[in-house]
Amino acid sequence: MASLMERKLAEILVRDNIITQEELERALDIQEKSGGSLGSILIDNGFANEWEIAAAIGKQLNVPFITLSHYEIDQSILHSIPEELVRKYQIVPVDKTGDTLTVALSDPSNIYLLDELRLLTNCKIVPVISFESDIREAIERYYGKTGSALDEMLKEISEEETAVLEALEHAETTGPEQGEGEEEVEASDAPVIQLVNLIVHDAIRMRASDIHIEPYEKELRLRYRIDGVLHEMKAPPKKFQNAIISRIKIMSDLDIAERRLPQDGRFKINLGGRSIDFRVSTCPVVFGEKVVIRILDRGNLMLNLTDLGMAPDILAGFEREIRAPWGMILVTGPTGSGKSTTLYSALNTINDPRKNIMTIEDPVEYQLYGINQVQVHPDIGLTFAEGLRSFLRQDPDIIMVGEIRDKETAEIAVKAALTGHLVLSTLHTNDAPSTINRLTNMGVEAFLVTASVNLIVAQRLVRRICENCKQTYEPPPELLNSLGLEPGTMFARGAGCEKCLNSGYKGRVALYELLHLSDAMRDKIIEGISTTQLKRMAIEEGMVTLRRAGLQKVAQLVTTIDEVLGVTAPDER
Repeated sequence: MASLMERKLAEILVRDNIITQEELERALDIQEKSGGSLGSILIDNGFANEWEIAAAIGKQLNVPFITLSHYEIDQSILHSIPEELVRKYQIVPVDKTGDTLTVALSDPSNIYLLDELRLLTNCKIVPVISFESDIREAIERYYGKTGSALDEMLKEISEEETAVLEALEHAETTGPEQGEGEEEVEASDAPVIQLVNLIVHDAIRMRASDIHIEPYEKELRLRYRIDGVLHEMKAPPKKFQNAIISRIKIMSDLDIAERRLPQDGRFKINLGGRSIDFRVSTCPVVFGEKVVIRILDRGNLMLNLTDLGMAPDILAGFEREIRAPWGMILVTGPTGSGKSTTLYSALNTINDPRKNIMTIEDPVEYQLYGINQVQVHPDIGLTFAEGLRSFLRQDPDIIMVGEIRDKETAEIAVKAALTGHLVLSTLHTNDAPSTINRLTNMGVEAFLVTASVNLIVAQRLVRRICENCKQTYEPPPELLNSLGLEPGTMFARGAGCEKCLNSGYKGRVALYELLHLSDAMRDKIIEGISTTQLKRMAIEEGMVTLRRAGLQKVAQLVTTIDEVLGVTAPDER
């Protein structure tokens, strides 16, 4: 039976034409038979979406709405409410000023809960509204996954093992110069080995790309980057800090006594018959050393261009260009946008025993059979420019340069492209048309750019909606109109489930913007056309922009509108 508050909510939704009277009656029938909140029933049955319910509740109670993913909440605030209550009532403390505590919850009309929090915290409670899925994701991010294997292991570590760890921590602090430091680490760190192995295995199981271990004054923080977003995990106690970091250093062949300077290393493990590489970076911070471990799992590397998410027409144009006998192909985008994966997939597609393919990279992330890969070593003079210069004496057919960073590298790459070689490389630009301006700003003459560049690809990564908990809904007509989408276009989102860590997303897909330089464009570039004019001209000639490519994925129910709007700029209309 609907409560008084829910009936008032229903009146607002019907009055504002969010739902019809018939939909309300159907939802009330479902509630009478199965129970549950009216808002959840409306959302689950597609009668309304979270935005509409939150807006109606906010209007009803005069309570503001916030998106938790836009906030970075301090640990001291998170500890103001016991974790058991946070998980039980699905709430998140957001801010604390003096004796006023701001708490995000999906139902701010629950006065009993607000009273309980006021008595528990001895603070004035200010409620704000957030989506249920947003709250679940925030709890997962800040408090970690419930019942994790790491949690269970920490409970099982005996007092005797804890004593060994404390002795180990003291031994490491004194450093190996005392004679037995390193020996003690290897002889006494059985629990640490288990902890580090479990952290690494958990990260692989959860498809993480990076592991962040961060020391703070009173705690150790553990985060995994999954699908491009950092998720907070349950971390070992602070007393394990030095032992864990030293164990990782030993695995990576780093100096465990050096804690004042950054270090870089790597290690490899075999898991389930496949080899996984790990790049380790340590950096001294105020309360110890921060460690970031990049996971390079070749099993997750998509080397098939079709799997990358290219639309058929874009894929056909891309494949045509990568099979060209000479010229330059540039892939652009910010760090972490999947440029390397696209280049590796391209090389894998055109890899042929009859071709001499050479790459110079920093670092060599994945090793591909049949391709000669060179690691940059600036400390000994092996830069991108020097490596590229030496490649021209190695009779290459295809060259990949990890990144064009300076004028010297750009000029040699252009020279290679103009002398019968196919050159693939990356640049950091916001979109495809601005790449031309980036090259000319480096000092490359416009006529050389137009003569050498065949194709420019801009790309971004967006998260895929989890197929296990995907829900479709009808967006407001005003939103569709503002985005230039057809009336009646359906959107989708993930409700959140165990398979996607309650985030609603699982996996990522790339958005692509391909700029093929036509003869008319080349003439205009030499004349000094602006980036804005070049983009407009490219669109007129059929270029699909990143925003438009993203909206196509939204309409195909592959990703959400929030993901696309978050990584693409609006087109001129």
